[in-house]
Amino acid sequence: MRILLQRVSRAEVRVDGFAVGSIGPGLVAFVAVGPADDEATADGLARRCAELRIFRDADGRTNASLLDVAGAVLVVSQFTLYADTRRGRRPGFTGAAGPHVAERLYDRFASALAGLGVPVARGRFGAEMAVELVNDGPFTIWLDSAER
Repeated sequence: MRILLQRVSRAEVRVDGFAVGSIGPGLVAFVAVGPADDEATADGLARRCAELRIFRDADGRTNASLLDVAGAVLVVSQFTLYADTRRGRRPGFTGAAGPHVAERLYDRFASALAGLGVPVARGRFGAEMAVELVNDGPFTIWLDSAER
């Protein structure tokens, strides 16, 4: 799995002009699933997102986790994180899992976060979405299960 995390002060995702998910302070997690990923991968990355110490503590240091600050996560599917741009000018996406596997593990990731006590909002898997966010910091982190 590949996850692009952005620490935000607020975020919202719309489908066909209607808000389908929104959060206040927390993280936007753009999630892509690879063909070798499984439930353990989704669960492990959910825990990692919840426990990463990337929020300000009482002293203003980046030392608190999402759980510590009671933040929320907006989970958005984004298979394009597996774009292969090595040849030509049109990206290829053959490194991403097929939609059935990807949707199942996208749901598993969001459910695992919720199971840890994190409020979770979601985009709509496979839909054309408009994502609006206010990046706090800015603070952006790249997670890739292949790099563990």
